[in-house]
Parts: sequence; structure tokens; C-alpha cells
Amino acid sequence: MKKPVLVIKFGSASITSNGEIDERIVLEIARQCAALQPDYNIVLVSSGAVAAGKKFIPKYTGTLSQKKAAAAIGNPMLVRTYSTYFKPFKIALAQSLCERHHFSNRGQFLQLKNTYETLWKNNVIPIANENDVVSNKELKFSDNDELATLIAAGFGAQQLLFSTSVPGVFDAKGQVIPQLDVIDKQALSLAKKEKSTVGLGGMTSKLNFARLATQMGIRTVIFSMATADGILKAVKGETGTVCLPQQKKLSSRNKWLASGSLITGLLQVDKGAVAALGKRKSLLAVGVSKVVEGFEAGEVFQIADEDAIVYAVAKSKIDSNAILEAKGKKNVEIAHADDIVLL
Repeated sequence: MKKPVLVIKFGSASITSNGEIDERIVLEIARQCAALQPDYNIVLVSSGAVAAGKKFIPKYTGTLSQKKAAAAIGNPMLVRTYSTYFKPFKIALAQSLCERHHFSNRGQFLQLKNTYETLWKNNVIPIANENDVVSNKELKFSDNDELATLIAAGFGAQQLLFSTSVPGVFDAKGQVIPQLDVIDKQALSLAKKEKSTVGLGGMTSKLNFARLATQMGIRTVIFSMATADGILKAVKGETGTVCLPQQKKLSSRNKWLASGSLITGLLQVDKGAVAALGKRKSLLAVGVSKVVEGFEAGEVFQIADEDAIVYAVAKSKIDSNAILEAKGKKNVEIAHADDIVLL
């Protein structure tokens, strides 16, 4: 029987200490992954390259070019450290540097998927990271929380684990919430706005991508490697905050459209448009309240309701400028019902 896919994302703050890769944490990752590998096809998504490499850049201030240089220095250091600690467990690793456009073309994505499946057949664990060195977007627009979610949804993962610097999602009293049945507006409000000094994400990022993953039917856990046997316990739901999967049946194409495509824009729509989408109708320009982020014809964009909660994603028939020009006009179709995925 085919093994389920398990994607584990490690943030910079969870695997580095004082700008150095924390080898004790990497050893624990290796030990626990070795225990899980007989039962899972594992993908590791690891940050830490920029954090590890920036000390070699004099007067580092975090400019885009400095981040790219730090990533170029830190990536081989990161992979070498992982390989060193996985070797005693007789587990080989394969580096996979990804960019968002690798997910926007379904043909390229299927090639990536086939490569990972070949690695798993040979008991090799792929370790993925964003290709910061050549990315033409600022890193904050495409962090590794997103990459892990794209891989998990596109590969039909059973579970997605987010390792972070805190033990889970806190409630108003500062206690870890053991389980979130659904990630709604109230749950999203639990996230504090600050992030770590070495990472790009933060709890807001974790919860937003956990929401997307659970809507794809993926059980998601936010946990900390500071917990003894953190990964093993997270898989069992015994630590951190467990975000339950939502029971939605989507085709592989729609899963790719909802999570693997290169999402470039955002529209806010009125209640009438939300109701129409719920009835599997096309999106018309008359229902658009605001163009939050522009896009071109053929690109994928998000659709948010009046509360700014993302309700769906769609593939556009026209660009955002044409939407503005069509304001008030009837029957101007932005996206056909077949190219809209409700979340």
C-alpha cells in the first residue's frame, strides 16, 4: 500500500541559535524522521539558509541582494548539516530548490512530483527550500510556509507540520489551544502580528496557510521542536495545536488550482457575488467591490468577502484593469464557474 505523504516545515527560528544552525535540533529531526520513514513519504521544508549565511556579509542590513547572497552562502551549509546527522540513520537527502513558478505550470509541477516519487521509492528524503538566490520577488511574498503548503496540497499529503519557535497557537490567556476545528476569522485573530527576528513568517502566516491546507483536507499541526519528541508527538496529535482537515472533495486539478498555482491578485467582492459563487455561478465584474492586488488575464487570483476572508480562488479571463473599466456593467465575466475553486 502506498505510504501517506508527510510534509514538515522548519522555520529559521526553530533550527538556528544566535545565527548558527542548531545541530542538536537537526540531530533530533534526523532521529525522529528515521522513526517515521518506514510509514511515511517525508518531505522536509527547511528555512535557515539566510539566517546561517548572513553573518558572512559585513554590515548586513537585510537588503534583497544581501538576502540572496546570504542564501547562497547558507544553503550548502544547511544541507551539509542535515546530511551529516541523517547519515548515521542510513538516510540520504536530496536538495530541492523551488520557486513559485514551478507550481504555476501544471506540467512542471507534475515533473516535480514524479521526481519526488522516485526519491521516495529509493528511500531518499527531499529537503526543499525556496530558491532565494534567483527569485525575482522579495522573499516576504513567498516564504517557506507557502512552499510547504503548496507541496502538501499538490502531493495530497495526509499531514502538514509547522515547527515554530512557540509550542502552538495561544488563546487570550496565553495557553496553547490543543485543537482548532475550523480556522475562521476568530481563529485568525489569535495570531500575534510580530514575527521572529530571523524568520519571515510568524503565527499569522502559519494560520493562514494552515487554513488553506485544512481546506484541502490536510491535517495540520503547529508545534515546537523544543518539545521532547516534538515531531513524533505532532504526528500523533499529542502536542502543539492540531488544525482539523475539512471534508471537501476536490479534483487534483482543483487542488492544484487552489494551492499550487501562482496566485498573483486579490479581489474583494460583495455579498451578492459570494452568494452567486456558492451556487457555482461565474464571477461577474458587477460584484467586485475592490481590486486589492492587480493581475493579468490568465493568472490566478484570490476572491475575498467583505470581511477580507479569502473565499475562493479563480483563473482570470480578463485583467484587473478591464475589471475597473467594466465597473457597473452587467454580464462582464471575470472567471468562469469551472475555473473557480471555493475554499
